[in-house]
Amino acid sequence: MPRKNIRLLDGKPLLLYTIEAAQKSRLSKVVVSTEDEEIAEIARHAGCEVIARPAELAQDQTPTLPVIQHAVHIVEEASDRLVDYIVILQVTTPFRNQSDIDEVLNQIINTGADSVVSVCQLTEFHPWKVKKIVNERVVPYSDMEIEGTRRQDLPPAYIRNGGIYAVTRDTLMSRNSLYGTDCRAYVMPRERSVDINDELDFLIAETIIAGKML
Repeated sequence: MPRKNIRLLDGKPLLLYTIEAAQKSRLSKVVVSTEDEEIAEIARHAGCEVIARPAELAQDQTPTLPVIQHAVHIVEEASDRLVDYIVILQVTTPFRNQSDIDEVLNQIINTGADSVVSVCQLTEFHPWKVKKIVNERVVPYSDMEIEGTRRQDLPPAYIRNGGIYAVTRDTLMSRNSLYGTDCRAYVMPRERSVDINDELDFLIAETIIAGKML
C-alpha cells in the first residue's frame, strides 16, 4: 500500500489517528520520526514535533530498534535530561485510543516490568489449528494440536496487534531490547486492534468506522 501512512481513512490521514490519540494521553512528549517531508508536514500541522530520520535508518530493511534509539537520543539532547519510558505507537493501528495508551503507561509504571505490549485474542487462527505442508501433505504446525478440539475449547492465544509498545529507557538504550526479560500484556478488543498492512485491512478499518463499532 504505497503512502499508506497518509492515506485518507474516513477523510483523515491515517497518521493523524495516532497523533491525536497520543496528544490526548498522559504522554509528556509526542514526536514523529520520519524522512518523508509530506508526513512531516502533516505532523507539524497537527502540532507534533518531528525528528528527521537519517537516510541510513530509512531503508526498507531497517529494524525498529535503532530508529527508536535515534529518536530518544535526539529528544534527550534537546531537553538535556533522560526519559523514563518510551512508548512506540505504530501508525498502522489507528483505533488504539488515549485510554489504551494511558493504561499501558500505568501498567509499566505500577508493575516495574521491562515492557508492556498490546495484544488481542486470536479467534480465527489459533496456533493449534495452524497447518504446514510437508512433502505435499497437510500436517499440524504445532505438536500441541489435539485433533477434533472445538474452537471454544482451545486455550486462549494472543497476538501482538502493533498498537502500543512501552519500554523502560534502560531496556531500550542499555540492553538494546524492546521487550527485556519481563514483558507484560495489555489486551485490546479486536475492533481496536486492526493493523493495516494491505487493502483488505484498510477495507476492514473503513467498515468498522462506517458501522460505528468503536
